[in-house]
Amino acid sequence: MVTRDFAVQAAFLREHADAWAAGPRRPAPPRLAATVMLVRDGDRGVEVFMLRRVATMAFAPRMHVFPGGGVDPRDSEPALPWAGPTPADWARVMRTDEAQARELVVAAVREVFEECGVLLAGPSADTVAADVSGPGWDRVREGLLDRSVSLSEVLLERGLVLRSDLLGYRAHWVTPEFEPRRYDTRFFAALLPAGQRADDLSTESDRGGWARAEDVLQEWRSGAAGMLPPTIVSVEEIAGAQSAAQLVAERPSVAPVMPVLTDTADGPVLRAELPR
Repeated sequence: MVTRDFAVQAAFLREHADAWAAGPRRPAPPRLAATVMLVRDGDRGVEVFMLRRVATMAFAPRMHVFPGGGVDPRDSEPALPWAGPTPADWARVMRTDEAQARELVVAAVREVFEECGVLLAGPSADTVAADVSGPGWDRVREGLLDRSVSLSEVLLERGLVLRSDLLGYRAHWVTPEFEPRRYDTRFFAALLPAGQRADDLSTESDRGGWARAEDVLQEWRSGAAGMLPPTIVSVEEIAGAQSAAQLVAERPSVAPVMPVLTDTADGPVLRAELPR
């Protein structure tokens, strides 16, 4: 493990840390979640699609994030058409049970479609939907967002199968105990499918788009972009990748990481034990 400290920079983090210090200290239970690092090759290096969360969000306002969100009960529907590694395969990779593995993979695919219009599914186990834009697909996204339809229903109606093989497993982070909203989040990576495009139409963000990973880090270092520790580490890994395909194909060491609020001579930090 490697110990790393992150400055408590965002105002909302300092506010939550102060409230935690004042007590009583009752950590909220973390909610299962999944997020996807959507990547592609650019002219100057690997690019990643990121969103900036709106200022009114209860969790991580104005932070730059990857598409993602909490697991929904309907993500467990057994009728969902599935291709690629099975939930049992994913359970072994993620060191969890089969039911939870299914929910996490489905949540990852659903969230990346809801938030940026990219669908990791196709007509067969070795094809990917080429174009999922337009008014009809926009209505499908709206239905997923308001939970009037499930991803399983969408795929069955459209004759598509979820492509779990398009996901690469990257990391496992748990929100610090002092945060009032907490998530137990699995991080995945995926290539932008040929013929599809990502957009920033999500109501949870006010800005989004593709950026070279190193440029995102430069904005963070300058204070122009806010990122939480899991995002910082993930963007660093993207910046160090030789290609988008290499990043998705990698099988890094993964262990649960929960930053701990720690007092130091230079002030409070979020201290994390990162797997090598």
